[in-house]
Amino acid sequence: MTISAGILLFLTVTFLASAIRILNEYQRGVIFRLGRVLKAKGPGLIILIPVIDKMQKVDLRTITLDVPPQDIITRDNVSVKVSAVVYFRILDAVKAVIEVEDYLFATSQLAQTTLRSVCGQADLDELLSEREKINARIQDILDLDTEPWGVKVSKVEVKEIDLPDEMKRAMAKQAEAERERRSKIINAEGEFQAAQKLAEAARIIEETPAALQLRYLQTLREVAAENNSTTLFPMPIDLFRPFLKNRPEPDPADGSGRREA
Repeated sequence: MTISAGILLFLTVTFLASAIRILNEYQRGVIFRLGRVLKAKGPGLIILIPVIDKMQKVDLRTITLDVPPQDIITRDNVSVKVSAVVYFRILDAVKAVIEVEDYLFATSQLAQTTLRSVCGQADLDELLSEREKINARIQDILDLDTEPWGVKVSKVEVKEIDLPDEMKRAMAKQAEAERERRSKIINAEGEFQAAQKLAEAARIIEETPAALQLRYLQTLREVAAENNSTTLFPMPIDLFRPFLKNRPEPDPADGSGRREA
């Protein structure tokens, strides 16, 4: 009886170990009975029929897939290396098991080929400046192609675009030339605005002579503030014109207007 009880206990433990499965909240179990798929179960306690039932676990959490750098020739014949990252999750556990052998490997290969295809159809400038559009295009293609597998691609991000060294130098020169051009334009606009203000000031002074006298006084104040030993007083020529007009003309008869040799 003792040996029989021990055997019975061993068989019971073995049966329970092979029949009972516990799945976490983020897991689903696809049940196969004699090779035919039943349905996906979980989470919680799952009871299987030993030998008859088999279960394959599927993780429903978002998976981060790193796409290695791909050699790409853009539409304008520039060779670059582009890497990306893909975020996807399983929506249908049954399809992910029976529609594709390895959904993770299949999604990785599809992401690599799609990345090369989409980036190869774009120019280098578009690849660098319109990255959001490239990401959305890759995501749409991947999401459409992986839908039969029960896979939902939620996001695609281009991580790095590695340019050849000569292209980097050319772009650096182009950026420097662009900065110089903008600097010259800004300087020219400043000179133009300054010339406009000076012309406006000249018109005001011409219309109002008193403004010129005020400018003289301001200049004297600025000169005096420098603690100079010599101070210059600019005198307008208009102050001397009355004296010049009242000066008597020389008489040619008495020869006072001529110099003797």
